[in-house]
Amino acid sequence: MPKKGTILICDDEEIMRDVLGTILSSAGYKIDLARTGEEALELYSERSYDVVLMDVSMPGMGGLTALEELVKADPEAVVIMITAFATFDTAISAWEKGASGVIRKPFQNEQILALVARGIKKRRKEEERQTLRQVMTRSVQRDAIVGRSEKMEEIFRLVERVAPARSTVLITGESGTGKELVAKAIHEASPRADRPFVPVNCSNIPSELLESELFGHTKGAFTGAVAVKRGLFEVADTGSIFLDEIGDLRPETQVRLLRVIQEREFIPLGDTAATKVDVRIIAATNIDLKEAVRTGTFREDLYYRLSVVPMELPALRNRREDILPLTKHFIRKYNAENGRQISENVSAEVLSLLENYHYPGNVRELENIIERAVVIASTDEITVDCLRPEVQDPDAAYESIRSTEGASGEIDLAKGVNFYDEVKRFEIDLIRRALEQTGGHQSRAARLLGLNATTLNSKIKTYNIAR
Repeated sequence: MPKKGTILICDDEEIMRDVLGTILSSAGYKIDLARTGEEALELYSERSYDVVLMDVSMPGMGGLTALEELVKADPEAVVIMITAFATFDTAISAWEKGASGVIRKPFQNEQILALVARGIKKRRKEEERQTLRQVMTRSVQRDAIVGRSEKMEEIFRLVERVAPARSTVLITGESGTGKELVAKAIHEASPRADRPFVPVNCSNIPSELLESELFGHTKGAFTGAVAVKRGLFEVADTGSIFLDEIGDLRPETQVRLLRVIQEREFIPLGDTAATKVDVRIIAATNIDLKEAVRTGTFREDLYYRLSVVPMELPALRNRREDILPLTKHFIRKYNAENGRQISENVSAEVLSLLENYHYPGNVRELENIIERAVVIASTDEITVDCLRPEVQDPDAAYESIRSTEGASGEIDLAKGVNFYDEVKRFEIDLIRRALEQTGGHQSRAARLLGLNATTLNSKIKTYNIAR
């Protein structure tokens, strides 16, 4: 196949086929010709073309009908419609049926060449996306990473580049952005894919037990060590270990982790002999490690060892074009889990509410919203009343925030505000007040706020609230 691409020209006029064929073949494209919509569909079924140039008015199957059938057979087909009557209605109809462009006769050679070049670029980009998605979801089908925004495409490309290496990766981003999914994707796209992937949440294991979990211990190493225990680094040997919430490691554990990275060995608690391991380390955090280094709570040498390949995941509010595909993905997931048949085609009203919500909990929060909606829907589609109250009426939620500020904290909207900054400020204030009232006891503070204890813990870390 020539590098420039393959073009299918469909027009019932021989002179138009000849003109287009000459223009494009002279530019280096490979050309096939069709006289009718039926013939174009038959040729397309035999091979996929990079771009299809389709006349709107043809005997038999019209161009718009042929367009519809082509897109049905290949949703990623790039079809440019050609018409002698480029009315507004014709153009709108073509766009609605999936056309990538519309051009009116007579046209300039440069116009056709420019449209085709853009079409080729679009087709190549979609092929790249498909390849990357296949790589990234090879063994993580259930929790496939979903996203078509440019920010996520950058993540996909970076995953593909770093996966074959052994270098450590540091994934940063707010809570709920999918850091573990990306870590799994890196592992599954690597030569270690058939070896263990061991996830460890450093904040969920009490600090006094974390070293035993990571490095193992001998019998009698400490009170309660009644048998030899293999550490998770040993379990992950020849594979990958994912250290989530790496910023929570206490200083002595940071020293031991640094040794593993540098020497590729560790000493189990109570032992004197080192254990050699070949483990790729993928770490993640939702706190600012550079700031932690500056304040002395995180070792600078460990930071640079971990962040050989830094990867920052965007917050959902910064990639809103991914909300619709994510919503469809979660509807499919929770239909399957709950035996429901809720339509993936959400209404414009529901989609507008979902796209305008600020998602402090990111993708994890959207998943929770859609799971709830799928479960409580009384019809075969998600309606506005299936959504959580704060999603249905964000203005009311904001008014509630304002009402708690009091006179001294009144917000002057005339000066303009950043909604998300104000919500964040309100959340920090509420959490601090709850912690003060409970003497810093997180579980009791969570009950006061009506939150799950792990959710509160996550927010405390996200906002770096002093405990």
